[in-house]
Amino acid sequence: MSHSAEPDPSSSVAASFKPSRTVVLVGLMGSGKSSVGRKLAHRLALPFRDADIEIEHAAGLSIPEIFATHGEAYFRDGERRVIARLLDEPVHILATGGGAFMDGRTRAAIAAKGISIWLRVELDELVRRTARRHHRPLLNQGEPRQILAGLMELRYPVYAGADIIVDGGAGDVDEMVDRVLAALMAYAPAADAATAHNE
Repeated sequence: MSHSAEPDPSSSVAASFKPSRTVVLVGLMGSGKSSVGRKLAHRLALPFRDADIEIEHAAGLSIPEIFATHGEAYFRDGERRVIARLLDEPVHILATGGGAFMDGRTRAAIAAKGISIWLRVELDELVRRTARRHHRPLLNQGEPRQILAGLMELRYPVYAGADIIVDGGAGDVDEMVDRVLAALMAYAPAADAATAHNE
């Protein structure tokens, strides 16, 4: 369910706002998870973690090297374990890889310990953003537009289960951060109230 972005993210309320759980950004490659995540973390004075970077550190290999040497299944297993570990850390902003949210166990861990935000971006914009980037193994397996379209068809229905959906267009990163922060501020009080009720 997409939540309306009413609070002014530049207000003093936003300046003092802190989510009670780790904010987990999900979406396809090129949706802006890392760039939005870094700026969102800065705005909220929270640590930023990029799951892909953490996976590379844990494996001692780049993600393309992991795919080439061990295959996707090995990568996904490591990804699941790294994200579970990160979710046990103090509250932070976490950018995840495009396939992470497709794993049922990872989704369950995020639901239990985080607030998931899907950065939803249309195909044309994804193609534009990922052009000339050759470090993405899945895009190196054929025509990028067709691959992205196939991934959208497969993954968007699952991403739709995120706690918050924020549409991203061709605007700059700061505009997207504003929308994410406003949606998060609108969502967080209701989520905290529901958690308190369940406890």
